[in-house]
Amino acid sequence: MKVVSLHKNYKSLISRANNGNQKAQHQLFELFAPKMLSVCRQYMKNNVLAEEVMLTGFLKVFTNLNSFKAEGSFEGWIRRIMVNESISQLRKEKKLIFKEEEYFENSLNLVAYIDTEIEVSEIQKLIDQLPHGYKTVFVLYAVEGYKHSEISEMLEISESTSKTQLFKARKKLQTLINKENKISYGTH
Repeated sequence: MKVVSLHKNYKSLISRANNGNQKAQHQLFELFAPKMLSVCRQYMKNNVLAEEVMLTGFLKVFTNLNSFKAEGSFEGWIRRIMVNESISQLRKEKKLIFKEEEYFENSLNLVAYIDTEIEVSEIQKLIDQLPHGYKTVFVLYAVEGYKHSEISEMLEISESTSKTQLFKARKKLQTLINKENKISYGTH
């Protein structure tokens, strides 16, 4: 019986890719591209733009491979580059607009649980309907797991703006999901 390792050690592959080995670079790309395309797609409203952002992100990965210190996961390091590249693209398109508004601490629990039968692809389409500011904060917080302090630093906004954007994103998303559920259940 052959035991297969569940956690691959990419150290050798990373080293070869860092030394300009195109085959190793291609292998890394093949290993991580599907997941990273998903990451970029969460921020971009279509697959073509998400793919473009991902490719630019991989260019940065290979250009800066020598800066990977192997202190965390390689996938996490690439993911961070993809998130930053997605945010940069939204900034270039001037789609990240945040309004400073008052935030109410207890309002964050508005959308704690949503009872729905909607497929993941449908949820992505609903998330795509959110304004870019709402969507970006929502994905960073709810999907990527960043804290408001980290989001505020990444997006150059205040923590209260981050919290407000999340609150509004959840509220809008709940409205969209409720509307989708009514259509699905034939009550609309």
